[in-house]
Amino acid sequence: MPGAGIRAAAAPKPVGRYPHARRVGELLFLSGIGPRDPATDQVPGNVHDGDGSLVTHDIDAQTRAVFANVRAVLEASGARWEDLVDVTVYLTDMAGDFAGYNAVWAEYFPDVDTAPCRTTLGIAALPTPIAIELKCVARLRD
Repeated sequence: MPGAGIRAAAAPKPVGRYPHARRVGELLFLSGIGPRDPATDQVPGNVHDGDGSLVTHDIDAQTRAVFANVRAVLEASGARWEDLVDVTVYLTDMAGDFAGYNAVWAEYFPDVDTAPCRTTLGIAALPTPIAIELKCVARLRD
């Protein structure tokens, strides 16, 4: 039976009615996590014009922020970065952002043999003006 939903105070609030994570046995399933700053709710690297419309974004800044938010949820759940076993990455600009995000990924996971499995998808949009979102599974150790 699934455990209670987990909410991480150090991560941005979910944008809908769902927990940050849920434990089932030794597995921890994270809901989609984006790069919003937990303190300000702003998206790092987003640049807006005078009308408030999004002009461009910085995938390096957003990737680092989403990794920090994933780490916060893992830690609140009793897991570590090294416990990640599977990550699904959603990018809103696969052609423009894959190389930048992949470079940051390589910094955070330098050893391909211990890195989590990964699938990267190019999608049209996410629910908020973010360029990247991660869906993760970790294995908890007792």
